[in-house]
Amino acid sequence: MEEIYKTIPHRPPFLFVDRIIEVTEESAVAERDIREDEPHFQGHYPGNPLMPGVLLCESVFQTAAIYMMKRFSSEVGTEGSKTPVLARIQEAKFKQMVRPGDTIRIEATFKETLSKFHFMRGKVHVGGKLALTVDFALALLDA
Repeated sequence: MEEIYKTIPHRPPFLFVDRIIEVTEESAVAERDIREDEPHFQGHYPGNPLMPGVLLCESVFQTAAIYMMKRFSSEVGTEGSKTPVLARIQEAKFKQMVRPGDTIRIEATFKETLSKFHFMRGKVHVGGKLALTVDFALALLDA
């Protein structure tokens, strides 16, 4: 967790990445354990808890932010001088339900940079099955 805290500004209860598995030149992979005691489950289908799709998307965006901060570290400069922010969401498709007790595998893959926007594609897998795909863009803004 300390590596995540050093890389992105997100903190519990709005941190949706538990482990960084890999960061390469083209992508980042992370994981998250979905816990039953998370506060959104109290009101999101009580008795039949379902991870909100928007929070699955957020896990992808946070994984992408980790990727951006590591990949473009020369642009980022000193710690805290740039902040990765979401600029666009397109084509979010939900294919599997995610429930408490699941572990999700989160992937963020770089596509291209246009001006200050970095276009990416994200995927979430649960139990080896594709649960989410989403295209989006991030920008690195001055903190």
